[in-house]
Amino acid sequence: MKQVSKHKLVATFSIAAADPATGEVGVAVQSKFLAVGSVVPWVKANVGAVATQSWANTSYGPRGLTLLEQGLSPEEVIEELVGSDEGKSLRQVAIVSANGEAAAFTGAECYDWAGHKIGRHHSAQGNILVSEETVTAMSETFERAAGTLAERLIEALAAAQQAGGDSRGKQSAAVYVQQESAGYGGYNDVKVDLRVDDHPEPIDELQRLYKLHQLFNSPSENFLALEGDVFEEVKRKLAELALLDHTEYPAYEGPVKDALKTFALSENFDDRWTEDNQIDEQVYEFLLAK
Repeated sequence: MKQVSKHKLVATFSIAAADPATGEVGVAVQSKFLAVGSVVPWVKANVGAVATQSWANTSYGPRGLTLLEQGLSPEEVIEELVGSDEGKSLRQVAIVSANGEAAAFTGAECYDWAGHKIGRHHSAQGNILVSEETVTAMSETFERAAGTLAERLIEALAAAQQAGGDSRGKQSAAVYVQQESAGYGGYNDVKVDLRVDDHPEPIDELQRLYKLHQLFNSPSENFLALEGDVFEEVKRKLAELALLDHTEYPAYEGPVKDALKTFALSENFDDRWTEDNQIDEQVYEFLLAK
């Protein structure tokens, strides 16, 4: 068998999934490995998702997606990928199509505990884990979770870590989701692409980044009228941040509005700004926390 150097070992746990109802496909992953998000997840909108790990063969990602797009089933794709791979006994790979069909492969020589679990519209897998419970918790949590695909993937990842996780510890995590035209400005399909490359608590940090991602990329839903206590608090905080020279302005129009607009745009809240006499509730909370 072809020798594979040990430094290429991507011992990890991951979940690859699809939501046929929304068209989302994605992968979430955590590992005691630097920048695992640069190796494991491969995703293409309207096609599917691939997670390649253990002694990871990164060619499985693009090749797997191409084969899915050509009409092969996830099971057939895996057969094609591992069939000619001399290092297959050390590989672990999961594939999910956009319609939710899933398949996985764990090589016979992957380090214990290693294995996978196929569930509804997903595959959960891992190697060098504390126990099988990590994969079971990941799968069961995903199936009962609510929200967007990214939210369900991250929740499943957190449950897997709580159940034991990678026996070597923690270092990096990532979540990668695509959906047709869901990228910034609608110009591409990348809905969520967040990576924590080196952190003592990578899943916690991934959750924090996802909250920021939602804050800056989700449409506004709730607005507060700029009057009464809200207006006074906005003035106070803008003055504290040296964006307003005093708080005695009786009306919103004029210097207060200009200062608030400067704050909102400088913090990248372009999509949450309104010219009306209102403030997005989440922008208000962000302002007060500065």
